[in-house]
This record gives sequence, structure tokens and C-alpha cells, in this order.
Amino acid sequence: MSRTKEATKDDVRTSGDGGQTGRGRGGGSPLEKVTVNLTRRSVEALDKIVESTGETKTDAVNKALQVYGFIQEQLDSGAALYVKDAGSEQADRLQIF
Repeated sequence: MSRTKEATKDDVRTSGDGGQTGRGRGGGSPLEKVTVNLTRRSVEALDKIVESTGETKTDAVNKALQVYGFIQEQLDSGAALYVKDAGSEQADRLQIF
């Protein structure tokens, strides 16, 4: 039985078989294939991460989403996150736009 979710407001589609394509690297969980439409700015950021780390695009996107999820959880619980440049005592509050 094949089914496809049409693009949502976030332009995400899931494959009809539940998207499970095998075992993932993150704790052995099955993978779900998802198609997303990225802005040019996001593609450029992804390419820079891949070039810098040597990771695959899949690994980079997985890590990025996990970091974003962690940050959002912290902000939702009332925490404030700060970023400090190396060699500086000045810390700036992190804001997600």
C-alpha cells in the first residue's frame, strides 16, 4: 500500500512506506526519508557545514535539528542561552529568529 502526504505548510513530504529506509547512525533508530525545500541561504549554510566537518548532508541536517530542538526546549523552559567569542569576556544572549 502506497501513500504520500502532500506538502504541508512547511513543504515536507514523507514517503509512503513510513520512510523507514534502514538503520540510522543515531542510536540505531530507523531512518525516515523526508523531502524539504531549502532556501538558498540554508543550502549555502549546509554546504559550508559539510565542507567544514566532512559529514554527509544527512548527518549535518540531523545534528542541526537536534541542536535546534535542544535550544528550543531550553528557551521554552525559561532558560537563556549566551554566546561568548573566544578571548572575550562579553557574552551575548542567543536569539533565534
